[in-house]
Amino acid sequence: MQLGLILGDQLSRTLPTLRRLNRDRDFIVMAEVWAEARYVPHHRQKLFNCFSAMRHFADTLASAGWRVRYLPLDGARVYASLREAVEAVVTENPVDRIVVTEPGEHRLLTDIAHWETHFGCPVEVLEDTRFLISLTDFAAWADGRKALRMEYFYRWMRQRTGLLMTEDNRPEGDQWNFDADNRRAWRGDPPTPAPLLFEPDSIDQRVAAMIDDQFADGWGDVQPGLWPVTRAQAEASLNHAVSHLDCFGDYQDAMANGEPWLFHSRLSSALNQGLLSPLEVCEAVADAYYRDRIPLNAAEGFIRQIIGWREFVRGLYWHLRLYEPQNGLDHHQNLPTYFWSGETRMNCVHQTVTQTRAYGYAHHIQRLMVTGNFALIAELDPEAVSEWYLSVYVDAYQWVERPNTLGMALHADGGRMTSKPYAASGQYINRQSDYCKTCWYKVKESTGTRACPFNGLYWHFLMRHQDRFRSNGRMGLMYRNLDKKSEAERTALWQQGEQLIARLTSL
Repeated sequence: MQLGLILGDQLSRTLPTLRRLNRDRDFIVMAEVWAEARYVPHHRQKLFNCFSAMRHFADTLASAGWRVRYLPLDGARVYASLREAVEAVVTENPVDRIVVTEPGEHRLLTDIAHWETHFGCPVEVLEDTRFLISLTDFAAWADGRKALRMEYFYRWMRQRTGLLMTEDNRPEGDQWNFDADNRRAWRGDPPTPAPLLFEPDSIDQRVAAMIDDQFADGWGDVQPGLWPVTRAQAEASLNHAVSHLDCFGDYQDAMANGEPWLFHSRLSSALNQGLLSPLEVCEAVADAYYRDRIPLNAAEGFIRQIIGWREFVRGLYWHLRLYEPQNGLDHHQNLPTYFWSGETRMNCVHQTVTQTRAYGYAHHIQRLMVTGNFALIAELDPEAVSEWYLSVYVDAYQWVERPNTLGMALHADGGRMTSKPYAASGQYINRQSDYCKTCWYKVKESTGTRACPFNGLYWHFLMRHQDRFRSNGRMGLMYRNLDKKSEAERTALWQQGEQLIARLTSL
């Protein structure tokens, strides 16, 4: 008899573990354990999503005839770790083999590597085939390349999958990337679609009560019905997203006061939990384009996020060992408390953190160019920032979060993922949002008490790291603009940056 362990982000009926097991002879274990719930201070909405989705999936498997042993956190016995939970089940039900699909996080894979000795039976770790490319194929693509860049990987993946490709193997629109058409600022029109919400069922209600009871000290609000937690809800979310994707291409990089969703799909949590597959999502979007329901810049921009960034960062996580500590720029400032409270005069940070606390969500530009950009130019410790990102978002799992944080946002990986740091002044935020219009700080000022902190920190960052980045061709314009300033101006900007870093906690 075999025991199949299914993890909380493996909620797929096509999971290799299920294919390996025999429904008539073997059984499945799923467990909510303290080690997974507490290893970072997870947003309470994420905990709700995980546990509710796990319980719904366990019910689905049981209804399909599987023998399922589910160990909840509010059960008669609570387990500290997955190993302890499996051990309790194995003690009661001796097994010949333990089967698990490879986890997405290195710390779990490292622990499972010792299980065979611990349990005294074979432990079979299966390749996770739910991604569009295997880790072996990614390594083959990456080996021998001087630089690993998403754009080249993305083009290769387009050809490999055939998504948005013509019959003669050319990209639709005769252009690989429509990123330049994804940067319009949204000024209130067209209207944004209302988010799709779901009616909480009895499982949702029990999980919400458990979160309120056992995670009363946790961070963030809980709203049952806000995110899909079943396969049916995920499919409904996909249909809703595709039907409202026509404006996504134009306003993909936009931000606005009081608009947490804008035209974004909110499918990432369902994708990362296994409720949706990346291919079915991309094919649905491509089909909408071919049926003239959405423009090409929307379809291409959306698909690029999945077969480009999502697959790319997963490959980099394992290939470059990005689960290890990274601090390529030698930044060590503490994480300010307003990353948790939202209590800051910087309106862009306030808006992003406040909505994150409410929903466990911020879209990619808020993450990269507001909190990520600030963390970069304010010299925040990358490991502290990485833990924060892993903690606060409903879709955050280490394999996707660390490469995006350490590589793309913070350039802490030594430039292995991106050719330049994503450093920007407040002018970028002003172009892409209406945040600056109601901010206490003045976005057009770079020095002085009410000058936008992003401005002073940006110039300070360029000066501090000029030995490293001045020769970078993609940063030439930045340094030419710096060189145009007088010596007195550069001195004032340096002093402004120094003063800002000294009082980061009070901005």
